[in-house]
Amino acid sequence: MSHVFHRNLRSQYPTAVKGDGVYLIDSDGKYYLDACGGAAVSCLGHSDLSVITALKSQADKLCYAHSGFFTTEPMEELADFLTERAPAGLDYVYFVSGGSEAVEAALKLARQYFIEMGSPQRRHIIARQQSYHGNTLGALAAGGNAWRRASFSPLLIETHHVSPCHAYRFQEESENTAQYCQRLLNELEQKIIEVGGDQVMAFIAEPIVGATMGAVPAVEHYFQGVREICDRYGILLILDEVMCGMGRTGALFAAEHEGITPDLLCIAKGLGAGYQPIGATLVSDAIYQSIKQGSGFFQHGHTYIGHAMACAGALAVQKTIEERHLLTQVRQRGHSLHQVLLQTFAEHPYVGDIRGRGLFVGIELVANKELKLPFDPQLKVHARIKQVAMQNGLMCYPMGGTVDGRVGDHILLAPPFIIEEQHIEEISQVLKDTLFQVLKE
Repeated sequence: MSHVFHRNLRSQYPTAVKGDGVYLIDSDGKYYLDACGGAAVSCLGHSDLSVITALKSQADKLCYAHSGFFTTEPMEELADFLTERAPAGLDYVYFVSGGSEAVEAALKLARQYFIEMGSPQRRHIIARQQSYHGNTLGALAAGGNAWRRASFSPLLIETHHVSPCHAYRFQEESENTAQYCQRLLNELEQKIIEVGGDQVMAFIAEPIVGATMGAVPAVEHYFQGVREICDRYGILLILDEVMCGMGRTGALFAAEHEGITPDLLCIAKGLGAGYQPIGATLVSDAIYQSIKQGSGFFQHGHTYIGHAMACAGALAVQKTIEERHLLTQVRQRGHSLHQVLLQTFAEHPYVGDIRGRGLFVGIELVANKELKLPFDPQLKVHARIKQVAMQNGLMCYPMGGTVDGRVGDHILLAPPFIIEEQHIEEISQVLKDTLFQVLKE
């Protein structure tokens, strides 16, 4: 009998006892190819000696010092590393322990910024439907995942949502890409006007939507248009790169693909690669200076901000990625993964779309390919795929509610950056076998 309050109280979980590169091994000696990095976390796999050595070295010196009393060398070094490589103007880093905390910090920084600037009426957040920004109440309120929000809606602050940018699902046949993009930008501007141009404090979005829709990139020029609209109305732009950032797309920051700089940028998952819990919010100089020259104090905090072990581990992860040129490998292996999946599933009757960027790939499943008709949600296709894939020795990240929070199924793939070509073939073959087992009837 387990006394652990597990995620699913009706599931029996295998016990992970060891990591070996891209594989996890359970107590029975069974190997599982981690094709999703857990939740796009384990970008260096599960046994990187350079990171483990760095953690042991840091443990010999200092594990923890409260940030209300001290700074630490690994925290300062990691902040330097990130700001030197971040989009221009993001000059400061606020460290936390995970993605939800990073988004909470960004939302509260946005609010305090406008208080410091003498615009306390700016309190509204605009986000997108079918987005996900975390499970804490502020982050959950910002997110547009209807299923996750439903039970807790009475506890959530008022937020506003516009349409997602998902061309496969929502671009009309009469529209070209530029027209679809403009329609979405017009909708965002109309929402700002509706709420009040001087009442909105931030627009938050994932550059590539992760868990909720399955690795959906925006159409060309969308985020450039969003940046222009935010500037026009004096609104802060928050990019949530918790899942898609830190090299996952082939660039260290996903914003690089869009050619823009946000005012606040949230990272986690791949930052520490699972070796220690860590997240961060990158902050523009303008926001930092407004608080420094105003109250001088960010009215927020967590016990484990800038944890020395976590920062040392994350710094070792990021140095390893850079020294081994793994972002180049992400681009190369990402291209290979995409091509292999297209070859394997292009004619598959239940695979509607394969999309993504780098080693961040989504496979959308449909009951009718021509009509893009989703499966009946009562079938719980995504849950069955996860279960059968695990039985077959493959970890993938299937989710439901892909289309509107209720219907639709997809599989998210986010394997470690160290993946080799033979692993890509293994992923494709096991997925093919799994889909056959689940959908054969």
